[in-house]
Amino acid sequence: MSAIWRNHAMHLANMINCNKETAAHLYLEQLMLFPLDVQDKIIEEISNLSHCNSDAVADIIGRYSMPELR
Repeated sequence: MSAIWRNHAMHLANMINCNKETAAHLYLEQLMLFPLDVQDKIIEEISNLSHCNSDAVADIIGRYSMPELR
């Protein structure tokens, strides 16, 4: 996992842990250009993690940022 994803994950997890959902949405929208419905899915998955750490958050972001292989 790249340092870039871990850095994004750290900031996003911090916003979610501080209940700054609007800031988390804006962060995802500005940095990764995810549509709002995808942002909601990412935030929901992160919110449901039993152990919210940068690696777990980065894995979730990475799943949504990877194009589907057909």
